Amino acid sequence: MDQERIGKFIATCRKKKNLTQEQLAKKLGLTSKAVSKWECGKGLPDVSLYKDLCNILGITLNEFFLGEKIKEEKFKEQADNNLFDALENSSFALKEKIKYYENKWDKEHFFELTIAMFIIVGFIIYGFIKDNGIQYVFMIVGFTYGIWENNRKQTYIEKNAYMQIYKK
Repeated sequence: MDQERIGKFIATCRKKKNLTQEQLAKKLGLTSKAVSKWECGKGLPDVSLYKDLCNILGITLNEFFLGEKIKEEKFKEQADNNLFDALENSSFALKEKIKYYENKWDKEHFFELTIAMFIIVGFIIYGFIKDNGIQYVFMIVGFTYGIWENNRKQTYIEKNAYMQIYKK
């Protein structure tokens, strides 16, 4: 999807309906800054707004995705192209969300994980120096802790990336 093209199309349709950005935003329950962002091509509306936006602007969803009015004889062809494009972009958006929440988790838990690693490695080294067998216990603890943290991270990602899709 071409954000700039769609943004210009939103602006054109809005003006044809004699609506200001503020009026359109109010009908959608948003701020005029959101509409301005779309029209400048710096973002797209949330998927949950597509139906209402299209109804207000008097366009089809296919025309929205294309960023222009579709002639009747080209409608079926363009509808298929838009569907393929939307499917491709939706899987890409999910990958972006997953990567975003992975990075967010890593940043939020960096200090905690680093301290835990130093403690575990310290006890492993201490166990080898003293040769008292404690290093094996801490290797098992470290391995178990790693699995537990990975499960926590995956749960966090699933909760934040995937569940947002199913709530809509």
